[in-house]
Amino acid sequence: MDDNATLLALVRHGQTDWNRQDLLQGSSDIPLNATGRAQATQAGLLLSDASWDRIVTSPLQRAVETARIIAEICGVDSLDVDPALVERDYGAAEGMTREQATLRFGTDWPGEESYEDLTVRAVAAVDAIASRYPGQRLILATHGTFIRAFADAVVGAPTVKPENAHSVRFSGAPGAWTVTAGLHLV
Repeated sequence: MDDNATLLALVRHGQTDWNRQDLLQGSSDIPLNATGRAQATQAGLLLSDASWDRIVTSPLQRAVETARIIAEICGVDSLDVDPALVERDYGAAEGMTREQATLRFGTDWPGEESYEDLTVRAVAAVDAIASRYPGQRLILATHGTFIRAFADAVVGAPTVKPENAHSVRFSGAPGAWTVTAGLHLV
């Protein structure tokens, strides 16, 4: 590994009640539940295998709380909020199951961010953060579909959305990332 490489751990937030009910939450600001806080603690313990320079989080409270728990466990003092790390917006389908949304709207959900747009946004967001902190070790507390979109772009193939509080690690630099751990192909 290049000593000047930026190291990234993209961490999905812990569980929310909407995750447990299989509801689309996207840009809806839903808090962690007790299981989610326990998952964030476990993620922090797993991430404490390395030293980290900074945590950057989505502004949604489920990601912010996950980031704060991890920061405390990993001894990271620098926590930044970046709105570009928000989850995919599911528009009018938020608060519904996928099945309910499909029955109501078909396959075209009003106000939904396309997966292609999300992928472009995810790559741009991660690259911009890495450009601000070159060569640092960064934890990005974000969301499952956001992580999957970034990972799909990096590997050029469909990947599995990470479970709550799981992380995928990358190394490299903007435009030149390599997966180092935690990724599963479809």
